[in-house]
Amino acid sequence: MKYVSTRGRARPLDFTDALLAGLAEDGGLYVPHHWPRLSAHEIQSMAGLSYASLAHRVMHPLVGDSIASGVLKKLIDESYAGFDHAAITPLVQLDHSHWLLELFHGPTLAFKDVALQLVGRLFDTVLSQRSETVNILVATSGDTGSAAIHAIRGRDTANIFVLHPRGRTSEIQRRQMTTVLDSNVHNIAIEGTFDDCQALVKAMFNHAPFRSRARLSGMNSINWARVMPQIVYYFHAALSLGGGARPLDFCVPTGNFGDVYAGYAARRMGLPVHRLLVATNENDILARTLATGKYTPGAVHPTISPSMDIQVSSNFERLLYEACSRDAAQVQALMDSLPQSGEFMLPPAAHDYISGMFSAYRVDEAATLGEIARTYKETAMLIDPHTAVGRAAARRHAGDPAIPMVCLATAHPAKFPDAVEKATGVRPQLPPRYADLRQLPERYATLANDLSQVQAFIEAKIQ
Repeated sequence: MKYVSTRGRARPLDFTDALLAGLAEDGGLYVPHHWPRLSAHEIQSMAGLSYASLAHRVMHPLVGDSIASGVLKKLIDESYAGFDHAAITPLVQLDHSHWLLELFHGPTLAFKDVALQLVGRLFDTVLSQRSETVNILVATSGDTGSAAIHAIRGRDTANIFVLHPRGRTSEIQRRQMTTVLDSNVHNIAIEGTFDDCQALVKAMFNHAPFRSRARLSGMNSINWARVMPQIVYYFHAALSLGGGARPLDFCVPTGNFGDVYAGYAARRMGLPVHRLLVATNENDILARTLATGKYTPGAVHPTISPSMDIQVSSNFERLLYEACSRDAAQVQALMDSLPQSGEFMLPPAAHDYISGMFSAYRVDEAATLGEIARTYKETAMLIDPHTAVGRAAARRHAGDPAIPMVCLATAHPAKFPDAVEKATGVRPQLPPRYADLRQLPERYATLANDLSQVQAFIEAKIQ
């Protein structure tokens, strides 16, 4: 399997080279050269497999011969051995047609663990084979950082630098990052928003001399290897709710578009995904884009669902590439217009393509709190604010009641205890392994939103 850039000017890479590169040299994102297509019979034959075995079957065609099949299977088995639930991503029924897909049973209590536990092992394996080391650069709105840190901490093959927006994550999210004191872990609080952190990361990747000198790689969802494992839980849900033959709708709380793009990838691989719902908070660029065809980032508004406080959704470029019939020059022109004019218009055919399978809904703060309270009243379940955004959007969707609606539950409610307690009067508790999290010492640097300062900090640490 080869991977090509959405902007068409970087050379195609195999899976392992795309893994280590992260962002393409031309500023684009890597996507499969073609989508491996699984037949209905092949999909239905996977029913009953363990999650790890299913993951191997789904991902092996995307990895190709870059990693031996047996090695890939071993890494997958190790990645999910430490999850708290035997099903890894269990389904919970809410009513006759609505389900929650719980993605928070990994080490850091968020859906990012499902991908990053594997990605960390992939990095370590490939780098060890090549006798190489890298410096991993990550921007986070809250959850990616801790999941990436817990996947890389203590490894000899990589250092990790995580940029988070100072004061714009929950306390639990911050402490899950800043209390990890391994010598290869470096946390940086940026005076700005997640979009500022993401822009700094992209600028450093696009600065060729610095990228080469610092041996940069990435674990954000700009890295294809981050998206790939997320495809698996769409297959898991479909196989659990109809043996892979029944169409399903999915509602996905969305900021950077990677999680819902994984659902699109599952559909391209043959899974009967009927419709994908994009659930946004007040930072609603994706809902506005689908409604108007105009992609116009605005100011970032802090909310109680901070992992979605994003106005520049990186993975939307991957969908745009498909919607433009893989015309990389057209994608390049559209992306070039963002810094020039601050927006771009979707070509009509691309807008139609996206609207044909995606719907989008904006959920404000009051509705988010109301949904946490309503779900608790109806089911006695506590859900976090991001999941609540998804649940509220799913309720609004006038879909076919005969088609199951699966909402992705992206984080444990105890990561956002203040919001959950405000809505329900009940304060969710962290699992016992995090009982002392608030007493642990923290270590992080606070830097201005300034590229030269961040580069100087990184270079000082890697020297």
